[in-house]
Amino acid sequence: MIFAYACAVLLWLSIIAYAALGGADFGAGIWDMFSLGSEQRDEKRQLIAKAIGPVWEANNVWLIYLVVGLYTAFPIVASTLATALLLPLSLALLGVVTRGAAFAFRTHFTQAITIKEFWSRFFGAASLLTPFLFGCCAAAVASGNIRVHNGTTQPAVFGAWLTPFAITIGAMGLALCATLAPIYLTVEAEKAQNQPLMATFRTRAFIAGGIFALLGLLSLFLMPSEAPLLWRGLLARAIWAVVVTALIGLALATALFLRRYKLARLLIALETAAFLGTWGLAQLPYIVPPDLTISGAASPPATLQAFFVSALVGMLVLLPSLWFLFYLFKVQERTPPVHEKEVEGV
Repeated sequence: MIFAYACAVLLWLSIIAYAALGGADFGAGIWDMFSLGSEQRDEKRQLIAKAIGPVWEANNVWLIYLVVGLYTAFPIVASTLATALLLPLSLALLGVVTRGAAFAFRTHFTQAITIKEFWSRFFGAASLLTPFLFGCCAAAVASGNIRVHNGTTQPAVFGAWLTPFAITIGAMGLALCATLAPIYLTVEAEKAQNQPLMATFRTRAFIAGGIFALLGLLSLFLMPSEAPLLWRGLLARAIWAVVVTALIGLALATALFLRRYKLARLLIALETAAFLGTWGLAQLPYIVPPDLTISGAASPPATLQAFFVSALVGMLVLLPSLWFLFYLFKVQERTPPVHEKEVEGV
C-alpha cells in the first residue's frame, strides 16, 4: 500500500511538472495566436520562439513518463482512461503532435509569409485545443462519470467530458497556461531590456490570472452537484490547501504589480503545484472515483517496487539533464551568433 501511494505521488508530480513547464509552452502558443494587428507582433513571436524553441520538445518527457508509469503501476487505470476517454485523449495527442510540427514548420518558412502565417495559426489552434481537452478529461475522472464494472468500462463519447464542470475545468486549463506563459515571458523580455513587451505580457498575465481565479470560483460552485466526491474530499482534507493556493495567488498578483518578474515566475510555478496538489489531495483515496482506489488499482507489490526504484534512478539522470539543457541555452544566449558573411574570406 505504501508503494502504491508512493508511485501515485510520483505520477502526480509528473503532472505538476508538465503543467508548469509544458503548460507555459501551450500558453505561448495561445498568445502567439492572439498577436493580431499589433506593431509588436513580430517582436512577440520572436521572443516566444526564442524562449520555447530550445526546450519545448523536452517538456513532453513528463507526459511520456506519466503514460508509461500509469501503464506500469496502475494498468487498470490506464486501460480505463484509454477506453472511456478515447476521443478527447486522441484529439489531445493529435494536438500535441501537430502543435510541435506547426512550430517547426513555421520556423523554417521564414520567407514565405503566407505559409508561415498558416503554420502560426495552426500552432495557436493546437495550443488552444490540447490543454482544454486535458482539463475536460481530468474533470470527467474527478466527477465520477467514468465507471468501471467487472474490470471493464464503456467509452464516454461526449457526456462525461463535456459537462458544465468539465468545460469549466477545461477553460481553467487554458487560463492557467495563458497565465504561465506571459509571466515567464516577462522575464525573457526583461533580459532583452524590452520595456514595451514587458508591459504587454504583464497586462496579459493579469487578465489571464483574473480569468483563472473567476473560473476557479465557478468550479467550486459546480463541484457539490457535479463532483460530489471531490467536493467532500476538499472539505474534509484539503481546505487548508485551498487557503494556501489562494494566498500564493495573492502573492503572485502583488509580485506582478510591483514588477518583480523573477519572483512572479517562481510564484506561478508554486501556484500551479498548489492547485494540482490540492486537487490530488481532495481526490484521495480514489484514482478514478468512485470505483478505483489507489491501493485497489495498483500493480502487484514487486512491480510497484521495481517501478519506484527505477523511477528514482531515472530522475537522477533526467533532472540534471533537463537542468543542463536550460542552463546551456541560457549561456549560449550571451554569445552572439557568428554568421557566415561575418567570417573573413567566406
